[in-house]
Amino acid sequence: MATQNSGADRATKRWYKQLYIWVLVAIVLGVLVGWLTPGTGVAMEPIGTTFVTAMKMLIGPIVFLTIVGGIAGVADLKKVGLTGIKALTYFQVGTILAMISGLVAINVFRLGEGVDADPAKIEASTSAQKLITAGEKQHWWEFITHVVPNSVVGPFVEGDILQIIFLAVIFGVALNAVGQLGGPVLDAVNRLTKIVFKVLSYIMKLAPLGAFGAMAFAIGKYGVSTLTSLGSLILLFYATSALFVFVVLGSVLAYLRINIFKLLHYLREELLLILGTSTAEPALPGLMRKLEHAGVSKTTVGLVVPTGYSFNLDGAAIYLSLASIYIAQATNTDLTIGQQLGLLAVMLLTSKGAAGVAGGGFIALTATLSTVGHIPAIGIMLVFGIDKFMSECRALVNFIGNSVATLFVAKWNNELDIDRARKVFAGHDVPPLDDPADDAGTPPAVNAESNTIASSTAPIRSDSSATLVGPAARS
Repeated sequence: MATQNSGADRATKRWYKQLYIWVLVAIVLGVLVGWLTPGTGVAMEPIGTTFVTAMKMLIGPIVFLTIVGGIAGVADLKKVGLTGIKALTYFQVGTILAMISGLVAINVFRLGEGVDADPAKIEASTSAQKLITAGEKQHWWEFITHVVPNSVVGPFVEGDILQIIFLAVIFGVALNAVGQLGGPVLDAVNRLTKIVFKVLSYIMKLAPLGAFGAMAFAIGKYGVSTLTSLGSLILLFYATSALFVFVVLGSVLAYLRINIFKLLHYLREELLLILGTSTAEPALPGLMRKLEHAGVSKTTVGLVVPTGYSFNLDGAAIYLSLASIYIAQATNTDLTIGQQLGLLAVMLLTSKGAAGVAGGGFIALTATLSTVGHIPAIGIMLVFGIDKFMSECRALVNFIGNSVATLFVAKWNNELDIDRARKVFAGHDVPPLDDPADDAGTPPAVNAESNTIASSTAPIRSDSSATLVGPAARS
């Protein structure tokens, strides 16, 4: 049970002890270094990449342990299956709305007209050609067959989230099915989860350093001038993304009677981390902790967040539809409304799994154009130069969309403590679900009286597994 002192300590926490403040300072310093001394900025690349690599190192174990612990600890496996179906249904609807947003925006402003690019004269750089080749070889159905890994350890080595989810679901179901025999194993999973999140809390202390290195490298290598070359397209993408977040996702939260601005403020540390590193991967564990702390059940968090990481890519969906039509306009390729809708249908498949692959958005774009055949795939070189500056926005929208999806599915599935969520998002002093002596970033024990998995419903609990440990933590 939380003490009054613990709440007071959080409330009076000095501004200079807030992680997000230092991440914001690091981003600003990174921009200045990359802008004023590009050579020094480029030299900072190892700092940013090392931090992101360290975070990626933990994502696989966290996703696996969280899903296994969540599934193994529930009494009704049918409910787990229904949660997955509801999540996938929401993901598809959200993706369609995001793609339509991009499609409408580029058709209204038609920024590609007047470019008059000749596909025969467009040359691809060496780095871009590798991504183009990968995209041209990718088939629309590969994301389905790719779910099943070649080995048990392979997904963890390669960091393939979809395959890790597949293994975790199977292992969790099996652990649930063996009954009391699996009690010690579940206890070990829960204890290991707590240890992994403790390691995460250590690495997160280096977040400002990682954000500085990544931002300094991006500005130093690509230069601020790159932003002005296709500034109108970047601006349209950011504006469309903002409208989608505040209007579409905001409406979803309004249905839940949750203010989207309060949610964004609650997730400010993760959002700034994504802005600095241009990828949502480092923020994934933090999102899982914070959503469970806000009252979302452990099972829902464990299933929806990792799955949404590959299937609920709202930012990537906006980018794909907007960039595809821009390329068509720039290369004077006329598309009927029917062809544009057909393009969206293909994107629904080619976009899946893009988040877990280096250059995934670019590969998905190439795969889409190659599959449809109407738009020359080489035309993606027209947006290759600014892709880096659009990746931040893609990752941010993907992350926010995943947060909203988890809250919506949890409410749909009656696994959201809505009163607790509103209090947490409003910044009220809500007691953590764990022992107050635990450090920030450490997962708490699941409370039997909370909206998360109760001990009385766990079918394979034993005396040795007195608590179920989940990835929630103090915000």
